[in-house]
Amino acid sequence: MKKLLMGSAIALASTAGTAAFAQDGDVSACLITKTETNPFFVKMREGAQAKAEELGIELNTYAGQVDGDHESQVQAIEACIANGANGILITASDTAAIVDPVQQARDAGILVIALDTPLQPADAADMTFATDNFLAGELIGQWAAATLGDEAANAKIAMLDLAISQPSVGVLRDQGFLTGFGIDVVDPSMWGDETDERIICNEVTAGNEEGGRRAMENCLAIDPDINVVYTINEPAAAGAYEALSAIGRQDDVMIVSVDGGCPGVQNVSEGVIGATSQQYPLLMAALGIEAIAQFAADGTLPEPTEGKEFFDTGVALVTDQPADGVESISVEEGLALCWG
Repeated sequence: MKKLLMGSAIALASTAGTAAFAQDGDVSACLITKTETNPFFVKMREGAQAKAEELGIELNTYAGQVDGDHESQVQAIEACIANGANGILITASDTAAIVDPVQQARDAGILVIALDTPLQPADAADMTFATDNFLAGELIGQWAAATLGDEAANAKIAMLDLAISQPSVGVLRDQGFLTGFGIDVVDPSMWGDETDERIICNEVTAGNEEGGRRAMENCLAIDPDINVVYTINEPAAAGAYEALSAIGRQDDVMIVSVDGGCPGVQNVSEGVIGATSQQYPLLMAALGIEAIAQFAADGTLPEPTEGKEFFDTGVALVTDQPADGVESISVEEGLALCWG
């Protein structure tokens, strides 16, 4: 949690100056999310709206119809350029294909900040404000391995990923989990090329409950004895649990995830999820709006966290089954910090 508090302090130090300018000027910003229904993006929008109102910034919000709806995001960027926005905050569905439209926005003098999901390459945006998604995956991988102990060597793992296009957030979490679990990754810039026999399947979920259920069913058809399930996010984890419950295996399979939304943390409390890595979308968006206000005021570009190539908005492992050597917070603490 120290990183989170440090990030807030840094942001607050600049707020007074940006607020005065934004209220006197004509500053506009765009928020473009993957969907408008996922609780993570709902909270992100709330954070952006609250900060924009505080600073007197006009905010326009856009979202894809589903996770992976690249074309809607391109159209949103085009609208932001046409409307003369000062800055764009975006969680890209296709982190490589979005680069050309992003460059068009930057060429038009617009500050572009990637939220949560780095672009490919990351420097295609002016800055990324995000969870350390590799660390988020690594924490749940370390926890899973430590909890299993010697049995980790015999694990049968289902990898429930995000999308075939392999956006960077999905790759980082997947590869972080495998690294934390002690499995060698071949090319850390992609998932699915590993040769470890403990990995039974890689299935995509679109980051939603129905996708998680379907992906889990596909994996169980390959090997009904799967006992560890990595999920890209908590809606996918809920779907995986449904599929396991349908065959009576909900109590003997370990599910781990990433997000830290209130429904997901509650699922940790109820034993649906063993552990989840909590991130802070409201903070990401609020900091992004502040950065746009500062950029509009004097052209200042946001700076990365020391030692990293992005601004780290913090991550914490949430579980009521702490494992030796893996730092975590309790479900009670996670519920106090959750969103959605």
